[in-house]
Amino acid sequence: MKRKHIPYTREKEYKIEYEGIILPHKFFADFVVYDKIILEIKAAEGGVAEDQIAQMINYLKVSGCKIGLLINFGKNKLEYRRLIY
Repeated sequence: MKRKHIPYTREKEYKIEYEGIILPHKFFADFVVYDKIILEIKAAEGGVAEDQIAQMINYLKVSGCKIGLLINFGKNKLEYRRLIY
């Protein structure tokens, strides 16, 4: 991304607000690209799992981003999911 001059932030922190209260737990997105797309990178052998999808949906809710890309470089196979919230 750096070589292609694509703006991104690494390990972007998101605070969680619930009913006007900031909770002590925080989310850290692997990459946020163009301040609009959350990019999560995984290396799980079993492929993209339901808990990873749930995590991405939570990131999208908290961040206000509309698009999430979940990429898994698992064993011998590249798998990805695009989520729109």
